[in-house]
Amino acid sequence: MHDSDSWEQAIRRRAQELYEERGRVPGHEVEDWLRAEAEVKRESEPRAPRPAYVSVKVEGVTYIGEYDAASCQGYQPGEFRAGDQIRVMVNRDKMVVVRPNGVRLETRVVRASGSE
Repeated sequence: MHDSDSWEQAIRRRAQELYEERGRVPGHEVEDWLRAEAEVKRESEPRAPRPAYVSVKVEGVTYIGEYDAASCQGYQPGEFRAGDQIRVMVNRDKMVVVRPNGVRLETRVVRASGSE
């Protein structure tokens, strides 16, 4: 979390914004402060990584691999196009896709469908 001075400044700024959004109508100071405090706290909490998915078809089987978008070494959806020849290694619940730049995208297989 933040040091107490910067924490309080962030709350004070947000409470001021709320006051101004209301048209500077007095009498809601406590409400504004509590709302600002809750918003600042929520924004400062670490967020759980959101999973992302990549779909690859290998010999008639479509594999859906889940990966952590925050630690995928810059992989961006769209690097692969339908029909591209790519290197893929599947071993049980792990799938590694070699990206066009040579960097490996490591995933966890969450679904496999098609003729096996």
